[in-house]
Amino acid sequence: MDKAIVFTHNLLAENFAKTCHGLLRGTERFEILSVIDAAHEGKDAGTILNGSPLGIPVYSSIAQFFKHSNERPEFCIVGVAFPGGVLPKDCRKELLAAMDHGLSIICGLHHYLSEDPEFQSSAINNKVKLIDIRKPKPVSELHFWTGKILEVTVPIIAILGSDCAVGKRTTARFIMEVCRSRGIKTEMIYTGQTGWMQGYSHGFIFDATPNDFVSGEIERVILECVDKSKPDLILLEGQSSLRNPSGPCGSEFLLSGNAKGAVLVHPPGRKYFVDMEELGLQIPEIEDEIELIQKYGSKVIGVGLNEEGCDMGQLRSVQRTISKKMNIPVVLPLTDGVNEIVDGIQTFMNQ
Repeated sequence: MDKAIVFTHNLLAENFAKTCHGLLRGTERFEILSVIDAAHEGKDAGTILNGSPLGIPVYSSIAQFFKHSNERPEFCIVGVAFPGGVLPKDCRKELLAAMDHGLSIICGLHHYLSEDPEFQSSAINNKVKLIDIRKPKPVSELHFWTGKILEVTVPIIAILGSDCAVGKRTTARFIMEVCRSRGIKTEMIYTGQTGWMQGYSHGFIFDATPNDFVSGEIERVILECVDKSKPDLILLEGQSSLRNPSGPCGSEFLLSGNAKGAVLVHPPGRKYFVDMEELGLQIPEIEDEIELIQKYGSKVIGVGLNEEGCDMGQLRSVQRTISKKMNIPVVLPLTDGVNEIVDGIQTFMNQ
């Protein structure tokens, strides 16, 4: 694996650093040496993430990392999804410093560093690369939907959310790991920048794909996965949510991806969609979201609860209520794990 450090611009403890969080939870592409975050200098990144040390130190700056660490990384990863996908001006200094130390930059923002004159000049001078994960592919490399997906017999399950940044990718990874431990040959198809960084074998960047080709690219990666990896089960990483007005998404996985099963991740501690509190746009009741998914022709196998904004008593109450009302397993993935959901998946696969 390539050695890398992750830059989070004082946001390591926030949802905005979900790219970094995913890398800390596991990646087959990079060995993460440290996190650069002045707000949490001197701490262990794992302690900030979930209270469990990972042996990954946090440094205040690129300069401090190279002063105190004997490690020599090859890459600096932008580990934050900034609002609007634009790199803030006060982040430039640290990334340019990383390039001065010979590090190539991997960025998943909509702000393409490879088209930024200052970064271009630094890359040339330092003989490093600027890798923009979200840069769209040429249209000639994209695909339309053909219907071949309908011939796939491998069970496909979409991991959806009732809002963005609720833990869809993490829940999918947990499910994949448990399935594999039970002898189920499982592949997860990534659809976002972090999934690529984590090193999954199959996927594409959903929001770097022109709308006309999204359905075809979903179909393409599933067919590729079936052909090359020959899995028993395919998990589709969801994006945003079906009814988030700033980025409604999910029906493509159910329809174009022919996912007849779904796991829904829901944040009971949130009343409004992320960053839409002032607009009063409320997240639908989970029962309504489950009903909507089922109207698309997919069965909701289980629910994962995001723990943000709730104490354990509140979470357990919501867990009991939903489980009893909907008659499906409801878990707290970070606390309980996902074994009960995998039990339901195995039943689904045998039907």
